[in-house]
Amino acid sequence: MTSRATMDTSVKILSRDDVKLALASHRADGKKIVLANGCFDLLHVGHIRYLRGARAEGDILIVAVNSDASTRALKGPGRPILDERGRAALVASLACVNYVVLFSEPNVESLLRELRPNVHAKGTDYAPDTVPEREISAQLGIRVAIVGDPKNHSTRNLLASIRKRADG
Repeated sequence: MTSRATMDTSVKILSRDDVKLALASHRADGKKIVLANGCFDLLHVGHIRYLRGARAEGDILIVAVNSDASTRALKGPGRPILDERGRAALVASLACVNYVVLFSEPNVESLLRELRPNVHAKGTDYAPDTVPEREISAQLGIRVAIVGDPKNHSTRNLLASIRKRADG
């Protein structure tokens, strides 16, 4: 028997089609499904609090992790620090996360259409009227929840702190 501590988290990282199949079973059981998303480059406490807050909104948490190309487009040169498979594995290792799926689009509108979660969780760097996917969420009847602690943690600031210390 495999203990939870040694579980292979790669079983949580699924293709879009496999996530859809898994969700059908959860829906049949009456589970509330939540979708969260992000780059998760250098996982930090703000990410953990965001994902725990997202999970509190439902029973099943799917985390969409930006591909390397979409992370680079969003964050700029030198990013991501960790490749998409490494970032997906880190996120999948969290107990609050049920599934991880990679995506390459600039936002999760297509995933919202495909997966039809009950809740779309966004971090506190957004307000309900600034969520990029707010219109499609409203059209599909998906509730948007702003979760996590105040946005005073960021990978950008963490990297700046590391560079500052390295420079002396």
